[in-house]
Amino acid sequence: MIRLDHITLTFPDGDSRVTAVDDVTLTAHPGTVTAITGPSGSGKSSLLAVAATLIRPDSGRVLIDDVDAAQLSRGAAAVLRREKVGIVFQQSNLVPSLTAREQLQVMNELGAPHGRRRRRGVAAHADDLLDAVGLSAQGDKRPHQLSGGQRQRVNIARALMNEPSVLLVDEPTSALDQARGASIIRLISELTERLGTSTLLVTHDLVHLPRMNGVVNLVDGRLAA
Repeated sequence: MIRLDHITLTFPDGDSRVTAVDDVTLTAHPGTVTAITGPSGSGKSSLLAVAATLIRPDSGRVLIDDVDAAQLSRGAAAVLRREKVGIVFQQSNLVPSLTAREQLQVMNELGAPHGRRRRRGVAAHADDLLDAVGLSAQGDKRPHQLSGGQRQRVNIARALMNEPSVLLVDEPTSALDQARGASIIRLISELTERLGTSTLLVTHDLVHLPRMNGVVNLVDGRLAA
């Protein structure tokens, strides 16, 4: 589970500070997708960055499986993020030289202790995830050989590689047409339910909201009624 409790985040703006997130509280429970909507510049991505432990808030708690990430050191937050949080970025940012399967396998090497001991099971786990996102036949293809929708599916599978309890998704359909976007949203919903992740999903596309378990609207950094 992830709970953002009275989160406030400000940034420097000349001699003053501008408030990006203003006293926001929300919870995503296991097996559910909570959508975060709102106009451009409303603080959605800033809130997601706080949830991902990439930015420390000015005040408030970021509870990930009952651990307050806002109180952790940078190193401890990085460990928590690696073990508990999967992030699906707006752009897939796949490594051009790696195959779809290798994009997932490399997650086992990114600073994780005892990574080499797990390598035997990592290949099978990567194949299982590629199958789950409908790409079992595309594992040996590199990003330039995949469509935009397929690259986003690899992006989702990669985020799930370390079996996170929390999944954070930033505008996953922004570069896709409506049909492919709907397919991606359906996939995220199905995987969230199947794997029991607590998912926060930022989206500007209101057509997908009926598939969400909950929706919050952010305006000028605050939750709107």
